[in-house]
Amino acid sequence: MHLVKKRNHMHRVSAFLLLLSIAFHPASATEEKNTVPSILRSATVYRTGAELVHTAAATLPQGSSELIIGDISNAVDLNNLRVSCTNDVTVMSVTFSTEYLKPETVSPFVKKLQDSVESLRKELARLDVLTRSDKELLELLAANKSIGGKNGLSVAELTKMVDYYKQKTVELRTELDTYSERSDKWKQLIARLENQIREEEKKNSKTSGRLILQLMSPMGGTTNFTISYLTTAASWYPFYDLKVNKVNDPLQILYKARLQQTTGLDWKKVKLSLSTSLPDQGGNAPVLKAWFLQFIEPAMHTVVVGYGTSKYGFSANNSVANTLTGQAPGVSVNGSSSVRLRGISTVGSQPPLYILNGVPSSAEEINRIDPNAIASTTVLKDADASVIYGSRAAGGAVVVTTKNDMNDYVSVNDNQMDVTFDIDIPYDVPANGKEQDVVLKDIKAPCSYEYYSAPRMDREAYLLGNVPGWESLHLLPGEANIIVEGTNIGKSFIDPNSTLDTLSLTLGRDKRIVVKKEKVIDYSSVKFLGSSKKQVFTYEITVRNNRKEKVQLLLKDQHPISTDKEIEEELLESSGAVVNNDTGILTWKMELAPGETRKFRISYSVKYPKDKSININ
Repeated sequence: MHLVKKRNHMHRVSAFLLLLSIAFHPASATEEKNTVPSILRSATVYRTGAELVHTAAATLPQGSSELIIGDISNAVDLNNLRVSCTNDVTVMSVTFSTEYLKPETVSPFVKKLQDSVESLRKELARLDVLTRSDKELLELLAANKSIGGKNGLSVAELTKMVDYYKQKTVELRTELDTYSERSDKWKQLIARLENQIREEEKKNSKTSGRLILQLMSPMGGTTNFTISYLTTAASWYPFYDLKVNKVNDPLQILYKARLQQTTGLDWKKVKLSLSTSLPDQGGNAPVLKAWFLQFIEPAMHTVVVGYGTSKYGFSANNSVANTLTGQAPGVSVNGSSSVRLRGISTVGSQPPLYILNGVPSSAEEINRIDPNAIASTTVLKDADASVIYGSRAAGGAVVVTTKNDMNDYVSVNDNQMDVTFDIDIPYDVPANGKEQDVVLKDIKAPCSYEYYSAPRMDREAYLLGNVPGWESLHLLPGEANIIVEGTNIGKSFIDPNSTLDTLSLTLGRDKRIVVKKEKVIDYSSVKFLGSSKKQVFTYEITVRNNRKEKVQLLLKDQHPISTDKEIEEELLESSGAVVNNDTGILTWKMELAPGETRKFRISYSVKYPKDKSININ
């Protein structure tokens, strides 16, 4: 009986150990399966959602087999999942699952926080030991403070004993206070670090997905797979920096995207594209219907070939020399970087001259350039090279120009229904849900500036920028930071849907344009005529330019309009303003020289029954 119980106990222990081994070594649970990782190659992020493209390679046996492809997002739209493969392999079925047993990957930042907490806890343990030791010494002193004996102590001995007791007690209590203060500070720091760790772990996904494929292969060998799918765990929205250096300069529009993703995968060195559209969620073929135009409410790599010149794109694993192969007549490449240009005067062994951004360079330096950073490459042969660079270019010339700002790395594809920004720089986007800024375009837009003021509503002068031809800028509604002459003065909102042929942007207030509106008492009056009351209102508007350059000013004010036959209103003076009789708005347009002051007067009368009140103020 005892032996049976012992065997049952051993079976339970073995089963428990087996579960532990599966939990801590998940590969053992699928060790019989053919499992390969995938590599995320590109991500097209829509305003809501993203399309991810992975590649993978696996060795398959002949006939039917099962393959597991890992490192897939944990949020996959299965209706838009596509798997393609080479070697005439047939995909019979695809199943998606989440890898809960995969060991969690800790980001370097979280690991650093965890290490800090561990170090502080060790110091707290050491402080606790020191604190207990000092308290025990105090208890020992207190237990042995009785003095005396048969013959007592002499005065000198008593004084020495008291001094020792006092000194030791003060020393120990001071140490305990220091330990207590240090312990409290470290506990508070540990609490803050742990809060930050929880915040990071909350945003970081702890699981990724995998695909289980049932395949049929006509022959064994290595097969390449391409996996693409839609995920809802990514998005972006636009925002801008509007920079004005001088009122005569073009408006600088820094077009940015704020991107975030929680797909369960850290995007590392991916080809990133941003689209202004929403992903197609449907699986049915579209049916065209009548397209009616109506008003809407506003909502808050190229190849160019010409005679003697070619502009090439480069792949990440190519050198400049390899890229030139076959791109121009008479170009030959020996080895990895030796280039020869054959022509009438270049037969022989003389290598071509390399020009990098207008400066002579070497083949070694050219081949150290990241191909993604090259804007164009021009091949010159024979007389074309010698005319420009002299006899040193007898072997021809290879002229390389690199990209020098973000505009060179971002290409804009304007489609019928959306705009796509393709970014040539490989991007890293962590799966922590934090917003990451991506610069899309740095635009120098032609802009006419004018100041605007409506002193009846606000006695401040606002700088307005009017951008013609804004349709080509591909702007979306979004918030904008306003930076005037290097100073961030506030925020505005770009709303392209609310404009016609010109995009009008409010670029903030300027205190150096002074606008005052004051009532002229001597020309304002109140009279009673029988049963009526007549009031005359006269105001003087003063504008002054305290800037060092001349400015354009658009000034508006208004007089009231009567909608009741018992109320009579008359405009008496307008100082040459353009008057809109339907709205009562008066408009002045002017150019103010530096230091210039102008004054305008507006006067109107209102007559109404004296026993009634109106909203005249």
